Amino acid sequence: MQGLTEFVQMIVSGTAVGCIYAIVALGFVLIYKASEIVNFAQGDLMMLGAFFGFTFITILGIPFLLGLLLALVCMAGVGALLDRIVLRPMAGQPVFAIVIITIGIGFVIRSIVISMPGWGTETYSITAPYSGGVSALGALVIGNEHLAIILATLVLVGALYLFFRHSILGIAMQATSQNQLAAYFVGIPVKSILSMIWAISAATAALVGILLAPITFVHVNMGFIGLKAFPAAVIGGFGSLPGAVVGGLIIGIVEALAGFYLPEGFKDVAAYVLMLVVLAIRPKGLFAQTSAKKV
Repeated sequence: MQGLTEFVQMIVSGTAVGCIYAIVALGFVLIYKASEIVNFAQGDLMMLGAFFGFTFITILGIPFLLGLLLALVCMAGVGALLDRIVLRPMAGQPVFAIVIITIGIGFVIRSIVISMPGWGTETYSITAPYSGGVSALGALVIGNEHLAIILATLVLVGALYLFFRHSILGIAMQATSQNQLAAYFVGIPVKSILSMIWAISAATAALVGILLAPITFVHVNMGFIGLKAFPAAVIGGFGSLPGAVVGGLIIGIVEALAGFYLPEGFKDVAAYVLMLVVLAIRPKGLFAQTSAKKV
């Protein structure tokens, strides 16, 4: 019985971590679906969002929810500006060149954070109203920080589903991701839509950073979590939003189980081993879209 309780506890803990990977992976997939660009700066956008949250909530003393909202708005603006100023002029260039640009964006973001007064290379904390508490369900225990991450993921996934299925802007974004040229010919402002997608992706990254801050603190290297979210997007299928969520949960749970049952070190490579196994069996990912594109 004790072994079963420990196993379920690992599943619950892994689910919370997997939700972090899932939200970051959603940012990867949103941009890839719209422009076929793999944004390797996604983790650094998450880190920058956490620093914005730290500035509003901790330094300026703004209430947590309002500070979170302000950070999301700021990061949405950053995402839109990156598309407008950096990526739009690269239109028509080889995809590889644009991917290298996104890697460069990550280095620039880290350099800016390091050089900013009040930020730098130190480690900071964000105190959330729910920090420090735990919730128990029988023998299972989960920290309120992890519970907040799970609930926020459910809300975000539901909001994105409703947005893309039932709003005019969301449908326009889907059309743009399917065929940019056809979307342009039917009157959809493709350039503005792409900027909005980058804005949404950057805002979701900021949400992850701020929710993660009470657990791992805020520091310039926290963006490396994107290296774990990338396998999650690949496992789920790089063009699938549900796949990004499922892939993140799988990675989180596998990591938790590997860290508990396997020797030290296996946890750090579990995501990449799993990615290679999935690619060997199903090269396009678990939720790969094989149907013809439509507008």
